Amino acid sequence: IVVRDSKHTNFVEFRNYKIIYRRYAGLYFVLCVDVNDNELVHLELIHLFVEVLDNYFGNVCELDIVFNFHKVFGILDEMIIGGEIMETSKSIIIGALRSIEMLD
Repeated sequence: IVVRDSKHTNFVEFRNYKIIYRRYAGLYFVLCVDVNDNELVHLELIHLFVEVLDNYFGNVCELDIVFNFHKVFGILDEMIIGGEIMETSKSIIIGALRSIEMLD
């Protein structure tokens, strides 16, 4: 993926799956989905995930993800349940995370 020309798409078919990726600054976000799934929905999910990370951490970087992986998993848990996209509102996701933080 890293050596692919920027003119290529962000989708790669691999066996019975599609690998969908997007690069933001120095971070790559990669999803492996069913070959029949809509690629654009998953690209938007990656974009939403990065926006929520930026909002939550303030200009997210690799160290934020490494040292706060439990919070990153919490964000994913708010967005995806049982492999299905459940929440797409940034404000609701951030609000739920702030509520969880208040319990700690």
